[in-house]
Amino acid sequence: LVVEKKIVEIEKMTNKLATVSLLGFEFPIKYLSLVVLIVQNSALYLMLRASRQGENAEKLYLPGAAVLLSETCKMLASLVFIYIGEGSLSGMVQRLKTDIVQQPSTTLKIVVPAGLYTLQNTLQYMAVTYLDAATFQVTYQLKVLTTALFAVILLGKRLSSLQWVSLVLLTVGVALIQMPKETEEDAEEGEDESGIAGQFVGLIMIITACFCSGFAGVYFEKVLKGETAGIWVLNVQLATFSVIIAFLSLFYSHGSEIAENGFFYGFNTEAFIAIALQAFGGLIVAVVVKYADNILKGFATSISIVISSIVSYMFFDFELTMLFGLGTMLVIGSTYIYGTNGASQPSKTLRSPQSITVVARK
Repeated sequence: LVVEKKIVEIEKMTNKLATVSLLGFEFPIKYLSLVVLIVQNSALYLMLRASRQGENAEKLYLPGAAVLLSETCKMLASLVFIYIGEGSLSGMVQRLKTDIVQQPSTTLKIVVPAGLYTLQNTLQYMAVTYLDAATFQVTYQLKVLTTALFAVILLGKRLSSLQWVSLVLLTVGVALIQMPKETEEDAEEGEDESGIAGQFVGLIMIITACFCSGFAGVYFEKVLKGETAGIWVLNVQLATFSVIIAFLSLFYSHGSEIAENGFFYGFNTEAFIAIALQAFGGLIVAVVVKYADNILKGFATSISIVISSIVSYMFFDFELTMLFGLGTMLVIGSTYIYGTNGASQPSKTLRSPQSITVVARK
């Protein structure tokens, strides 16, 4: 046991010291990956918002179509990484056969989180139709709260007092951000009520997405604990079931629209960029988890929220208010406190969270 601990410590130190050479300079991978994560996080929510802007909702692309494309990209990317890891096509096929085909009980367990993640991603595309990127990104941090609650209920995880306080502050911060804005230059009363109603719909969608994310992540830890399949095999399983679920739900709900207008109706450049960012963002997070710690990850989240707010203010007619500023500071601070406080411990019969495939799902 002592030897194993020493090995883990050495691996952590090696990860922290790992560098990559760019343009003749050596850069620490953990800081480089964090910069990429900040850019990816900020760009994702901004592109999602830009892709869903439009006065005529009928001309917007179908969220289910975007999710289907994103999950297909995730599946293909994971297959590529398995191929690279095994070194040959036959090795990849054998790996899939051993860890998926010959493990039907484990494979079927993936259906539940795959369905939840598909719903979560669909709701994200729908929510940004009603909310600006900054409000969406800050509110989406409620997934920290939902994940913590499900971990306490289903896994018996114990949170420190400071972490409970941070979850309360997180909730208060999100509530402040959702407070309706009152200005002297409000348009007609009907339009104002319509805007509030739309914001409420977007809020419900985000909260539902957060609950899907939280439950799916904890489900993974509880049900798949001890499984030996690698991260890319698990991602292939997740993405495959997600593709099937997204395909069936999309053509069941919008089959006639697709037949009339085509699958790619309403897609724009911003939509394809958002799909790419969402599909490959999980790979970036996986690198960050390996080479960085919770402090740096929390810092990256905070910076990306600030960037999204500034860009939304400059280009998307987003109004910065004192309530939004205060709420954002509470959300950033509480997320940082929760992520960096290491006092929480699981119950004696359970291992600590591994966050294997959850990482690649964001």
